[in-house]
Amino acid sequence: MNLLSVVIDYLVTPFADFGFMRRALAGCLALSLGATPVGAFLLLRRMSLMGDAMSHAILPGAALGYLAFGLSLGAMTVGGIVAGLVVVFAAGAVTRASVLKEDASLAAFYLLSLAAGVMIVSLRGRNLDLLHVLFGSVLALDDRSLVLIASIASATAFGLALLFRPLVLECLDPAFLRAVGRWSPVAHYGFLVLVVLNLVAGFHALGTLMAVGIMILPAAAARLWARRLSAMLALAVAIAFGSSVGGLLLSFHADVPAGPAIVLLCGLAYFASLLAAPGGLLAGRLPVRRHLES
Repeated sequence: MNLLSVVIDYLVTPFADFGFMRRALAGCLALSLGATPVGAFLLLRRMSLMGDAMSHAILPGAALGYLAFGLSLGAMTVGGIVAGLVVVFAAGAVTRASVLKEDASLAAFYLLSLAAGVMIVSLRGRNLDLLHVLFGSVLALDDRSLVLIASIASATAFGLALLFRPLVLECLDPAFLRAVGRWSPVAHYGFLVLVVLNLVAGFHALGTLMAVGIMILPAAAARLWARRLSAMLALAVAIAFGSSVGGLLLSFHADVPAGPAIVLLCGLAYFASLLAAPGGLLAGRLPVRRHLES
């Protein structure tokens, strides 16, 4: 057996021979194109930890959908979206009406949401169902799940294109955007809606605990390499999809959970970038080559 056949057997055959691997690959591609650009803007707006908090905010709604209808795609999706939006707007209302900042409000709602969601799932389900909700099952994606994830990715691309300029301005100078027009609240809450939608999409594939990983880690790795926003977005998507392919192959050959494998490879790309990238830890320690002067 030559080297080429070994490479094909390990890298191509799992996707060529098994439909569940192709569906998982398609779902990860849609998540990379939708959730990862949203994660890049979360990172630039210094809202990375808020994204993690919001990923748990969808859990009670999804759990209520599960409690009422079982593992129903529609019920859990609608419940997750409603719960996420309620928490986002409730946190905003608390911020405006009290001395608490938005991150503190989201942290409080995040803890309550996580506890409530786990309790609701445990009332009816088994440990296997709880693991499905928390960690997802990307290898079990069906056609309906793929259509949902792809639809959210398409809506995200359209939404980001529509809000691109105000989002960039808000990343650079939120006070200026609020001063020059009325786009600031539209951009802010419209972006939060996109975050909730993509967390719900990621929930079906990677679970509530893993969904934010494919959003933030590739964006953080790309930020260390790229200086331009367009290059950062493209590189983040490439890292997310490459990590997804590697994670699925690792799961297939080593018999490990696919979701954690994907997120771990995203984390490996982040740590490698943290060491080797121009904006990383070793950049200032490397010797600078002097130019010859005439």
